[in-house]
Amino acid sequence: MLPFASHRHWVFDLDGTLTLAVHDFALIRRELDIPAEHDILGHLAALPAADAAAKRAWLLAHERELAAASVAAPGAVELLRALHARGSRLGILTRNDHALARLTLAQIGVADLFEDAAILGRDEATPKPDPAGLLLHAARWAVPPRELVMVGDHGYDLEAGRAAGAMTVFVGANNEWPELSDHAFAGCEALLAAVL
Repeated sequence: MLPFASHRHWVFDLDGTLTLAVHDFALIRRELDIPAEHDILGHLAALPAADAAAKRAWLLAHERELAAASVAAPGAVELLRALHARGSRLGILTRNDHALARLTLAQIGVADLFEDAAILGRDEATPKPDPAGLLLHAARWAVPPRELVMVGDHGYDLEAGRAAGAMTVFVGANNEWPELSDHAFAGCEALLAAVL
């Protein structure tokens, strides 16, 4: 059994972790006139309010289309249901919008596993890689951050987890952040096999 197999507080990234990755970030940057090297949310936050509002509206509409067509990553639904069945608490920490995160979870058939307060989007907490969302999860669940497992497919997820003091688990084909990952798996199916 792996060291985290007994953990009961799991926080997941959403897009690309629990769902198949479909976001075309290069396209989003082109449409919103954001330089390739800039973080999208950080760039929008730094714009004057009027400019930011129009770009945020476009981004939200684009993300809504993607959320409505979400497809679960292989093994994701089974992983979540297995963790829930053994009494684990489940949370989401996403850079997406809260309502769209809910839509995505419903689309892949797991919305029933998450309390609304356990879904933190970009408006509920400072976006990853900031650890604020993980610290909020820990506070709401009344556990120290070291009892959290942060699962994601990107360096932002792992940076947030490391900064919060949580265990970090990378899922995906190519881990570019081994120094930030306590564990790494090819996907949710492999993580499920390890947990069970």
